[in-house]
Amino acid sequence: MNTASCVGIAPIIEPAVGATAGLDRLGDEIAELSAHLDAATARLLDLIREFDARGGWNTGFCSCAAWLTWRVGLDRGAARERVRVARALGTLPRLAQALARGELSYSKVRALTRVATPETEERLLAAGRAGTAEHVERIVRGWRRMDRRAEAQETTRRHRIRALHVYQDEDGMVVLRGRLEPEVGAVLIQALTAAREALYQKARAQNVPAETSGAAAGGRARPPRGDGVAPRNRSRRPGRALPGRRPRRRAGAGGR
Repeated sequence: MNTASCVGIAPIIEPAVGATAGLDRLGDEIAELSAHLDAATARLLDLIREFDARGGWNTGFCSCAAWLTWRVGLDRGAARERVRVARALGTLPRLAQALARGELSYSKVRALTRVATPETEERLLAAGRAGTAEHVERIVRGWRRMDRRAEAQETTRRHRIRALHVYQDEDGMVVLRGRLEPEVGAVLIQALTAAREALYQKARAQNVPAETSGAAAGGRARPPRGDGVAPRNRSRRPGRALPGRRPRRRAGAGGR
């Protein structure tokens, strides 16, 4: 028996002679069953992603994770992670396939999906195959630090190149030229849209003649005459009788 041990690890017990083959079979069975569990987890994540996208949880629950906590018995943290990983794998087909084939464990995939994108998926998949779950966690932590540093550098670059120039051209037109951050640009576009709509409504109100006020109130406007008096209704033609009234005789035609 080898009594040497590492910190936090139980002493290694050497198997009896002839028992090595049986232990190898047990090890192979554990690895095979673990691969089957990972494949089943991949299928489970596919179902969760579809269930979440179709809103199957929206029957009184605030989220798919809350539904999983109630229906499956997962704690809230694990349920949220399942939903997050399921959504991420929808855009990471290589990682999803590796999990389904049992090539990567769920622990590795869960860590990799925190930083993986369609552009970096292939490199992170290779790192996941080469190292242990702990090694993958270290890689992900370093990757996230690099991402935060790159994001800070990008923010600084955007801040440095932002500018807005407003001036009046020779013909009197106002010219705007600049580069704004997306949030500031969205505010500017909304302000310009609101100003344009206000000017349009003002111009429209000024172009409506005063005589059409009656039409706006429900009446029908009549075009004025040259002397400012509205003409009479000329719908009745001369010499034509209205229904229900006798025609008026002309003088000298034999009638009184």
